[in-house]
Amino acid sequence: MVTQRRSTNKIVEEQVTKWNYMKSGLGTKKTEPVPVVTISREAGSGGRLVAERLSTKLEFDLFHQEVVHEMAKDADISVRFMETLDERGLNMLDNWIASLVDDRYLWPDQYMQHLMKVIGTIGKHGKSIIVGRGANFILPIKTRISVRVVAPFDLRRRHVAKEFNLSETEAERRITLTESRRRSFVRRYFNASISDIYHYDLVINTEKLELDDAVAAIEAVVHQRMKRDTP
Repeated sequence: MVTQRRSTNKIVEEQVTKWNYMKSGLGTKKTEPVPVVTISREAGSGGRLVAERLSTKLEFDLFHQEVVHEMAKDADISVRFMETLDERGLNMLDNWIASLVDDRYLWPDQYMQHLMKVIGTIGKHGKSIIVGRGANFILPIKTRISVRVVAPFDLRRRHVAKEFNLSETEAERRITLTESRRRSFVRRYFNASISDIYHYDLVINTEKLELDDAVAAIEAVVHQRMKRDTP
């Protein structure tokens, strides 16, 4: 846990430094709107690999579920993130959160409040990929491209068994537990079903698409969105 915490703090400081550099005007300014890609995935579908390859291809910052979770557990981190926004960005973030709470009839606990601030700040800066944590339910439609990565259960079971050196029975248990936790998280915090395809802009079946082809498909959607949103 100490190692994870140190790693998370390092990631936070590097990200804050980068955002503050861009905010100062010394960094390269964005010339067109850049969305955030949110990736929801079935366990064993390859969604994590898709996110990593997409991050490299697009040169987007990557925020894995575990890191976002650690950030949301620490009030100081959400404050550090929000300090990278100007007054207009802070006002917009407050409006986003208020709208989300009202529209979905949420009663956010402390963790959820911090999670919304962390993900909302990432959304304001753009040019990022967020894996998991219901990011697609937090960010406004116009600021994100939401992707769901899926695959048939048998294929996912084989992938998990190979990746973690498990028997297929153990892999099946691992998948079932992971899926149950993710469904419960989204249901509890967002009053939604994680598997409902209408929550996503793009659903990718990695049985039908190789990982690189999946990355190319998402990349094309990102570039099309940026082109469409450019004034």
